[in-house]
Amino acid sequence: MPQHPIIHLVKKDILLEIRQQYSLYGILLYIAATVFVLFLVIDEPEGAIWNGLFWVIQLFICINAVAKSFLQESRARMLYFYTIASPVHFVLAKLLFNSALMLLMSFVSLLLFWALLGNPVQKTAPFIGLVLLGGWSLSMVFTFLAAIAAKAQQNAAIMAILGFPIIVPQLMLLMKITSAAFNPVLSILWNDIALLVSLDVLVAILAVILFPFLWKD
Repeated sequence: MPQHPIIHLVKKDILLEIRQQYSLYGILLYIAATVFVLFLVIDEPEGAIWNGLFWVIQLFICINAVAKSFLQESRARMLYFYTIASPVHFVLAKLLFNSALMLLMSFVSLLLFWALLGNPVQKTAPFIGLVLLGGWSLSMVFTFLAAIAAKAQQNAAIMAILGFPIIVPQLMLLMKITSAAFNPVLSILWNDIALLVSLDVLVAILAVILFPFLWKD
């Protein structure tokens, strides 16, 4: 039984990541070195500072891990994909692969934060779920922005310019949602979680609608 084109494209990205191991190891080194430097400077910060530092580092992890997905594709390779796959399948495969990669990196960074900076989290299980949701959200946005930047003559500056007004509110929303996990009195706001998920779904829909137009250029 033939496999779906999206599965083939995801396998292609996995094989590229395995062959280019320096990229994956570089991200892991970045996470470990950053958390270790924070450990040397502030040891065990209080909950609010811990939460803010965690999400800021997640932002830079996402930039290093996800944003390169389209920028590393050469023009010749993109022309080849144009002949064998539809743009919808291609962008959905990128979204799936980058989501899985960011989920892994988010979990690794969370473990290192707990190991080196302590664990001020009062509601561990909900916080882990929110971390994975937040990592997925960041990967969705940056995958979409990377697709736009890749078609603008590989101009990564465009990704930063377009991403700033989107990422800042998203980070503020993530810190607001997860702050309840550090206080046993506060309850997690499910309306904010629904808003975050809705934004992620909107990004996926925009990627499916707009990427075919970028694909033709």
